[in-house]
Amino acid sequence: MENRKKLLLALGIPAGILICSYLGISVYFINHFYYGTKINGVNFSMKTTGEVESHFAEQIGNYSLTVEPKEGLEEKIVGSDISIKYKKSRGVKKALKGQNAFLWPSMFWKKQIIREDLGFDYNKRQLDTRIQELKSFQNEGKSDPVNAKPEFDGDKFVVKAEVLGTKVDQKAMREEITDAVQRLEPVLDLDKTECYLKPKYTSESKEVIGACEVLNNYSRASITYDMSPEQEVVDKKLISTWLTWDGNMNVTFHEEKVGEYMNGFVAKYETLYRTRPLVTPSGKAAEVSGGTYGWSVDGATETQALLASIKNGEVITKEPAYFQRAATHEAQDWGKTFIEVDLSDQYMWYIMEGNVALETAVVTGRPYDHSTPPGVYDVLWTTTNTVLVGNIVPETGEPEYETHVDYWMPVTHSGIGFHDAPWQPAFGGDMYWTNGSHGCINMPWDSAAALYSMVSSGTPVVMHY
Repeated sequence: MENRKKLLLALGIPAGILICSYLGISVYFINHFYYGTKINGVNFSMKTTGEVESHFAEQIGNYSLTVEPKEGLEEKIVGSDISIKYKKSRGVKKALKGQNAFLWPSMFWKKQIIREDLGFDYNKRQLDTRIQELKSFQNEGKSDPVNAKPEFDGDKFVVKAEVLGTKVDQKAMREEITDAVQRLEPVLDLDKTECYLKPKYTSESKEVIGACEVLNNYSRASITYDMSPEQEVVDKKLISTWLTWDGNMNVTFHEEKVGEYMNGFVAKYETLYRTRPLVTPSGKAAEVSGGTYGWSVDGATETQALLASIKNGEVITKEPAYFQRAATHEAQDWGKTFIEVDLSDQYMWYIMEGNVALETAVVTGRPYDHSTPPGVYDVLWTTTNTVLVGNIVPETGEPEYETHVDYWMPVTHSGIGFHDAPWQPAFGGDMYWTNGSHGCINMPWDSAAALYSMVSSGTPVVMHY
């Protein structure tokens, strides 16, 4: 019995000590946080709520926010600027009560992580004033954002990326700074938090991508005008200059630009009524102007055809629409086969493929009243055994003349042309001053016969002084 009491006493004393120790430690953790407790990332092992409150009061009292712009120096908003003050939170005490002091052994295998919104006050008006004082908040002298837009790269329209610029979105910046202060964030990167003014369109905007598609649809056309020996090409490089887009990425095809282009095209290639240089077979340099022969482009019709080709994306080689044609687009548009009459020297040549095939002296219209008109014409038709009839004389009601010719090759609808003239006593020299025609080119009979056998309707005729 005595031994049993001793055994119980021997066991009871350590047990009592353990129980007392456990209860003592439990009492300790009624007012202290477990070992390994972190609140808002700060280690508060074995600390009281007072110590926690003191720490956060000091943290808030020393709080500052660093504002980092994407260019220029960083700026700070310190707690004293906005009268920031810590406000005790019931959450800290609540967190301590929630840890259950009698379960303290669990702290050796389970960490206690607590996230607590700290209570504090600050002067909102002072914060707003401080924000407006920041250099990074000012927009004067800073660049605006630039929209992404279509750009022709020489081959096609591509999206040119937007440029953000350096102006801030002041409303967004004010909100981000306010939120950062309320979260006690130490740093605010204005670029990462998208505080800068954004362009309306970025490289990802469907409006810009769609505009490029429309522009490239117009630019896929290629129209080559065969103006041998030259070519005129209307392709994407030129068409791109006739396309624009507005601020909403609506594409406009400026059809009037096509008309302006065609006006220039006509001016370049139309030769009707123009002065052309030439050198006679005798070596005389001369010029010829006037007449009815030459290239004449139907600009209005061709403008509409070009517009249709562009809209349809055609890739073609073609000639433009003409009112009338000539032999070549070279400086002497009548080519290498033509009739030439020198009205000063009273001489003519028929030139075939650049070589003189026929030449003769002639008699042309009498100066002052029946002069032969200079210019470039073409043979309208050829016929034989015909009677040439002059204008009606009002006083008599009879034709001015009625003359039979064997060979007739008119070049104007007013009745001027080449024909035999057996009544002429001679040809060339000054005969035309006294015995000139009514405007026709009088030829010796055999020369007229030879010319008749060589030419046909459409043969160019160049008459000059």
